[in-house]
Amino acid sequence: MTRGRGAVSSMTGFAVARGELDATRWSWEIRSVNGRGLDVRCRLANRMEPLDPAVRERVAKRLHRGNVSATLTITRESPEGRYRINHDVLDTLAAAIPEVQGRFPEARPPSIDGLLAVRGVIEPASEEDPEDWIAALREAVLSGLDAALEALVEMRAAEGGHLYSILEAHLDRMTALCEEASGLAATQPDAIKARLRARIEEFSDLVPALPEEKLMQEVALLATRSDVREELDRLRGHTKAARALLSDGGEVGRRLDFLCQEFNREANTLCSKASDLELTRVGLDLKAVIEQFREQVQNLE
Repeated sequence: MTRGRGAVSSMTGFAVARGELDATRWSWEIRSVNGRGLDVRCRLANRMEPLDPAVRERVAKRLHRGNVSATLTITRESPEGRYRINHDVLDTLAAAIPEVQGRFPEARPPSIDGLLAVRGVIEPASEEDPEDWIAALREAVLSGLDAALEALVEMRAAEGGHLYSILEAHLDRMTALCEEASGLAATQPDAIKARLRARIEEFSDLVPALPEEKLMQEVALLATRSDVREELDRLRGHTKAARALLSDGGEVGRRLDFLCQEFNREANTLCSKASDLELTRVGLDLKAVIEQFREQVQNLE
């Protein structure tokens, strides 16, 4: 039977977007992994910090769950390769020299080459950027963010399609195991009766023979206690509900995660009621498939 394929998305993805404005290049890297809700962490380049609220707003419009990290890097060429001395840093180093020499008198005095090699003493020369240029750069960066988010959404959707197939296969396996358990459960009353009769015969020398009517009462009582039809009916219902959620698509991760708890509850009860090894085996197989299903559900948005 062909089922409708819902549009579900994974919470895992990665996207990159790059651009350039004049001699300034920028790059976005966006990563998302599993999360209970939406958690956005931004690392923005110098002078791009005011974009933080806009970045979070754009991410929240496109994504609803996952731990998302958005990193913006900006590189720019020094105009005509010119550099300048940062006198504040150099003066700080010069003021510290007497103290250092006093503590380490055997050390050689610092050379000019050594001082100039200290990070921050020599830096690219640049003129103060006009505000309208900064505004244009920020606008370009936000447009790049939109492109990166679009690519991330597409990747998460593609991964969601892969997860859809895996989850349906797990549900098919659960359905098959439920039918196998149903067949085994139908034979339980006869098996219980045979085991009980054999046990009575073992002690026939010690206790009087049990009337057939009493034997059937005991068999009925044990069969009622080990009846797993309700658990199997509920497991079938949960399987149908899971298929419906997948078919509807959208943000189904949380609801499927809740269903997994219900799956586990019924499978545990089935195992506790099982009165023979084969039914116990089927119950354990069900628990294993349910756990595999749950692990994949954790990836869904």
